[in-house]
Amino acid sequence: MPAISNVAFAALSSGALIATVVDIRVRRIPNALTATMTGIGIGLAASHVSGISLGAAIAGFVLGLVLMLPGHVLGATGAGDVKFMAAVGAIVGPALVVTAFLFTAVAGGVLAVAVALRRKRLGATLAGTGRLIAAPAEAKKEIRAATVSSRFAYGPAIAIGSVLAALMG
Repeated sequence: MPAISNVAFAALSSGALIATVVDIRVRRIPNALTATMTGIGIGLAASHVSGISLGAAIAGFVLGLVLMLPGHVLGATGAGDVKFMAAVGAIVGPALVVTAFLFTAVAGGVLAVAVALRRKRLGATLAGTGRLIAAPAEAKKEIRAATVSSRFAYGPAIAIGSVLAALMG
């Protein structure tokens, strides 16, 4: 698995921090941020600074997009989350974006439990998860019907998963 350069790691970490703060505050990850991260990732690769090739940066972008798209189609993640993971892919490349996605899923689960505990909704959250597993055909309806009280910012999970993947890569 290729390691990224310190410059690429700094770009990833900075973008992840900004995405986390903004997503927690306004429940959105701005297009300007994801576009900037993508541009930086492709620029660093094109100038041979990131530790990955230009082709790998483009492949990482596409793979990050593809990995997050099903969650968006189901209504479980926002479009900003999809673009954020794609931008991460442009910085880290295809191998690390898969690891980042897997770590993000774990971080998202941990954060979901923490948020449910804080909101005193752990039982309801676990019951809803059980219904989603038992009846996958109903998953889209269940997710889309979720109230604001059962949703949370997913940007921090992507940030945690991505930075951990880069540190371990």
